[in-house]
Amino acid sequence: MPDLSSFPIAQRWPAAHPDRLQLYAAPTPNGVKVSIMLEEIGLAYEPHFVDISKNESKDPAFVSLNPNGRIPAIIDPHGPSGVPIGVWESGAILVYLAEKSGKLMPAAPERRYDTLAWVFFQVSAVGPMFGQLGFFLRWGGKNFEDRRPLQRFADESKRLLGVLDRQLEGRDWIVDEYSIADVATLGWVNALVTSYNAGGLLGGVYIQRQHLSAATRLRKPA
Repeated sequence: MPDLSSFPIAQRWPAAHPDRLQLYAAPTPNGVKVSIMLEEIGLAYEPHFVDISKNESKDPAFVSLNPNGRIPAIIDPHGPSGVPIGVWESGAILVYLAEKSGKLMPAAPERRYDTLAWVFFQVSAVGPMFGQLGFFLRWGGKNFEDRRPLQRFADESKRLLGVLDRQLEGRDWIVDEYSIADVATLGWVNALVTSYNAGGLLGGVYIQRQHLSAATRLRKPA
């Protein structure tokens, strides 16, 4: 049986099944990336809810695994060297799981790096911009008389949606075949509709079409 006792996070959130991959997350656009990935590759895992509304991701036990204090994070009891390994940052986790399972990452080098580029595009641009837009629309906006921050994030979100729209023209997936690029991006596009109510601001026809299309694609067998 794997020994997770060296991980403080496993003491704060004890493992009922230490032989399974341990997922520490919440149902946010970043959090669902990893649960979607784990379901798609069929790897057994044990989820642990980290209540970010109570700042549990800033708990010292969580920060011991992820210095940035943000969900998600994982412990794989069966790491590459045969010992448990912790991985944090959602993009890095997706790459790790793709390499571990041999799934949702193209084998051809050209396609592999194209896929990685789109994953990095999501983590460096789509996530931060959509997240800031959501903050100003749903939570902090009413406290700011200056509307320029909201407009800035709305304009940049529109531009990023245009990048995705052009990439998806004539194809079903971001990089020709279903990959971690799609897993990374779905939750954020979905959030524009279901969480941030941004359809009217950004162009509801596009967002609704992309949201429903992506959701349908995810239900297809990998």
